[in-house]
Amino acid sequence: MRYGLVGTGMMGVEHITNLAITPGAVVTALADPAEGSLGWARDALGERAAAATAFDTVEALAASGLCDAVIVSSPNFTHRSVLEPLFDAGLHILCEKPLATTLDDCRWIVDRAERSDRVFWTAMEYRYMPPAAAFIEEIRKGAIGRLQMLSIREHRFPFLVKVADWNRFNRNTGGTMVEKCCHFFDLMRLITQSEAVRVYCSGAMDVNHLDESYGGERPDIIDNSYTTVDFANGVRAMLDLSMFADGAENQEEITAVGDQARLDVLIPEGALVHSPRVGFRNPKQATRRVVEVDQAALDAGSHHGSTFYEHQRFNAAVRGTGPVEVTARDGMLAVAIGTAAEISAREKRVVEMKELGF
Repeated sequence: MRYGLVGTGMMGVEHITNLAITPGAVVTALADPAEGSLGWARDALGERAAAATAFDTVEALAASGLCDAVIVSSPNFTHRSVLEPLFDAGLHILCEKPLATTLDDCRWIVDRAERSDRVFWTAMEYRYMPPAAAFIEEIRKGAIGRLQMLSIREHRFPFLVKVADWNRFNRNTGGTMVEKCCHFFDLMRLITQSEAVRVYCSGAMDVNHLDESYGGERPDIIDNSYTTVDFANGVRAMLDLSMFADGAENQEEITAVGDQARLDVLIPEGALVHSPRVGFRNPKQATRRVVEVDQAALDAGSHHGSTFYEHQRFNAAVRGTGPVEVTARDGMLAVAIGTAAEISAREKRVVEMKELGF
């Protein structure tokens, strides 16, 4: 299966290293306007770089006939313009999150994807972290009874430096609650099996990037927030984000509470902790197990092996041996919750999803 990559920065290179251990995958085409980024891709490909043709534009890549599928890992604000020629060329597409930076662009992408007979897959890697996948499976199996409360904590490092510093400004990223947190809003929808009806977010830029200036302009991206999401089925979900907590032992901690038990997953520790209700002052009966992750998958990226497992599912969908698990519509709905959170944080009010047309 022949892959092209549009955008060969840090995430593009992670895709390359995961394709290297995906059976039958070969990278045949690259497109990125930054020569330095193309250099990173060639370094990652090593001896396989000779098989990959570099193009100046995505239009040239799309028209080359060298690809069966294309991975889009270019900056957020470029996704719509990148996707237009790829849709026109009838290629299978794996598009990095967020789907786009505006809901208008998301709706356009959803329309094109749903009218195509080709696979369109929104890259939501966090679904495929083995501990997170096991956590979701346990909830599906009834391990906590009826889900009522879901909380996600990500305490991590600040945004990294990107080409031309594009990720320092909301107009390029869609805002932190879209750029970073669409992963978690996607997980909320997946776990609750419901749709958001209202969102409240309290967040600001309080610690990171305060002394940075780009062309005389100060960054405007949220670096910490609390977000509460009410779902149509009555489940409440909460996201606790800190982008200046890189010393935390676990970067992600997810807790689901049902009417019978609580379940936690800790990443990268990989532990699943199941705590059934025991009644007042009775002995606790919590059990713990660690979900192992294949070392090759861990070594191929920085998302706890998830990119590798995601690629195996995408590859199967393109070959016709598996379903599309994360659609363009899934990508749009995650962006919609993030957009509501950005509005809520700025305007300090609850945002009803129907205000955004959902």
